[in-house]
Amino acid sequence: MADEANRAAFMEIQGRMIELTAKLKQVQTQMRNKEGEKKRAFLTLEELRPLSDDSNTYKSIEPKSVLVNEQEQKLKDSESAIASLQTSKEYIEKQVAEVESNLRELLNQDPGLARQIMSMTVM
Repeated sequence: MADEANRAAFMEIQGRMIELTAKLKQVQTQMRNKEGEKKRAFLTLEELRPLSDDSNTYKSIEPKSVLVNEQEQKLKDSESAIASLQTSKEYIEKQVAEVESNLRELLNQDPGLARQIMSMTVM
């Protein structure tokens, strides 16, 4: 009976680990995307700043000031999103560590379960 309970606990922990790993990958992907947006906004600003203020630019023939404001806002938004995603990433990483700890504890309590799991994955 304890063997079945340990197996059920393992399956629950394994499911949680899979879920958290997927969330972590999603957050990391979002962070990479926001880093790219941030870099594009920064580089666009670097190109716009040397132009005279009365210059029209290509986007849709807008004054430089409009584009500078847009890019500065994109830069701020990206930085804010990255900070938020970093917080989410750290939280998920803590959850992953907790799940790993629970799994280690379960396997230490029931070495037979570890052998069963190993035999299942080898097949």
